[in-house]
Amino acid sequence: MQDGGNIVLVGGLLIGLVYGAVALLSGFCLLSGLRGWWAEGDSRLIRSYALALGVAIALTQLLAGGSFINPGKSIYLQPSFSPPLMFLGGLLFGYGMVLSNGCGSRALVLLGRGNLRSFVVVIVLGIAAEMTLKGLIAPARIALLQASQIAPNTISLPQLLSSLGLSETLARMLPASVLAGALIIFAFAHAPFQRARGQIAAGFAVGLLVAAGWFTTGYLGADDFNPAAVTSLTFIAPIADAVQYAMLSTGLSLNFGIAVVGGVFAGSLVTALATGRFKLEGYSSPRHMLRSIAGAALMGAGGAMAYGCSIGQGLTGLSTLALASFIAVAGILLGTAAGLRGVLRVQSLIPAQDAGSGPLA
Repeated sequence: MQDGGNIVLVGGLLIGLVYGAVALLSGFCLLSGLRGWWAEGDSRLIRSYALALGVAIALTQLLAGGSFINPGKSIYLQPSFSPPLMFLGGLLFGYGMVLSNGCGSRALVLLGRGNLRSFVVVIVLGIAAEMTLKGLIAPARIALLQASQIAPNTISLPQLLSSLGLSETLARMLPASVLAGALIIFAFAHAPFQRARGQIAAGFAVGLLVAAGWFTTGYLGADDFNPAAVTSLTFIAPIADAVQYAMLSTGLSLNFGIAVVGGVFAGSLVTALATGRFKLEGYSSPRHMLRSIAGAALMGAGGAMAYGCSIGQGLTGLSTLALASFIAVAGILLGTAAGLRGVLRVQSLIPAQDAGSGPLA
């Protein structure tokens, strides 16, 4: 492997290690943030997520504006996409996230802490994603994609503003400044969050990691002869790739996503052992396991349809200001809301004192 490829793998591993440690210590998770905000009135976790998104948008657009990276080479800024498929995929992912009590990235983090429920979710999610991308479900996904895809003249907010007459620089920095500023103001416009130094640090750290992923794959790993995919933190396809690589490594190659997945697990495991958080946990009943499996399957299939998850689209995709990412995230939020509230609300199967132990509980 050439030097660029080695840099991408090492960078992915380091980014994953830091994310695993930060997420374990802080509880960084979109679902936990929304549940705490809507059900318990504690908005610190969701404000940490908002801070991470604000930092990710600002830094990603600065990198793009300085020509360090080209987000147009990523999956988020394709010339054509299917709004119905993106939204439906987001819906399925969001509801599945509630069923499994956490997303794929959170499952990896808790697996490192000894949560064996997470192992089941990671495996099922990976298989369902692979089935949707390349396997039995792929023909249906492709048929829906072909029947509903559009090729708009503008695929991102900067392009939309450019079409209205703004200069390229202003069209990029205006929406980035407004969105990042609004998110950061929202995060800090809350006295309890201002005192939550751990959550503030986690928000800044995750936002920096998103930018670091773009810089690693889009700049450090740039190689005209052996180009790497331009991407950053995302967990649906990488978990599927990691499961496949574990079974068929002799016929496959390591990539940035697989390195991140391995790094997240290792970072969480080392942190859990070092801080005394490691504890083996399992399912409380067959019904508990069945619901967790169903949620993981929905996350895998939905995430594959939406090109990402609560991290892959919710942070990395939105950092590109891609219109398709806004559609996917709208679906994720609506699916999550359906699972947490209303007639489709998912009832807890665990004691209240254990509900904060993380996903898959």
